[in-house]
Amino acid sequence: MKGLKGKTALVTGASSGIGKAIAIRLAQEGCNIAINYRKDPSGAEDTEEKAMRQACNDVDACGVRSLLVQGDVSKESDIVEMVGTTIEKLGGLDILINNAGIQTEKAAHEIEADELDQVLNVNLRGAFLCAREALRHFLATNKSGVIINISSVHEIIPRPMYISYSMSKGGMGNLTKTLALEYAKAGIRVNGIAPGATVTPINEAWTEDPEKQAEVESHIPMRRAGTPDEMAAAVAFLVSDEATYITGQTLFIDGGLTLYPDFQEPWSA
Repeated sequence: MKGLKGKTALVTGASSGIGKAIAIRLAQEGCNIAINYRKDPSGAEDTEEKAMRQACNDVDACGVRSLLVQGDVSKESDIVEMVGTTIEKLGGLDILINNAGIQTEKAAHEIEADELDQVLNVNLRGAFLCAREALRHFLATNKSGVIINISSVHEIIPRPMYISYSMSKGGMGNLTKTLALEYAKAGIRVNGIAPGATVTPINEAWTEDPEKQAEVESHIPMRRAGTPDEMAAAVAFLVSDEATYITGQTLFIDGGLTLYPDFQEPWSA
């Protein structure tokens, strides 16, 4: 992709899944990568620390620089420090990937306020605060930076039992459009991708069960789940100079899931 070599990207929640795939793909395109993770390694489980180190090794293998930056994106102070450390250690920031996200399964009438806040604080408030810090740097350095928000098909498809997740992703869609409109004149682009069913650790409830995976895939017109690498490829395009006239858009990468799949075969006159 044009224009990525030598750029610096910060990817939140990048130790596994889509975030890790994005970090590696951008590294392959020549970007230096700051890999954000939530927990402090001193208190992390061995498997989590191993995943973070492996993500760094995978990035380093591409011949670029990597940086592990701890930070809980639900905490403003962590975000400010995370972005500042990235700028200091890697010499700047050109690309922000808002990927960190969590979800909670619970009926809407049973959700407590703090449970709702936990998801919104990571998925939506955290994404905004990361974007705010990136924007401040872009404007201060007169840089035409790029922000990519990792949303979901549930930005537009209601998801019962996951009301807080759906709310957060619906808000992210508007966050993308509003920031894109507000900062277009500064040459700053803001876009999003909305993955459909994807084989990642957050979806292990069905990816680890062949019967459940078959049930999920039966609702997808292409009859298969997506891969993290497919999501990463779209992000690489959107942050590159191949996409300099695209802003305020969310690209749905879902195998046709948002195409009203029940209408794939005619059922009314």
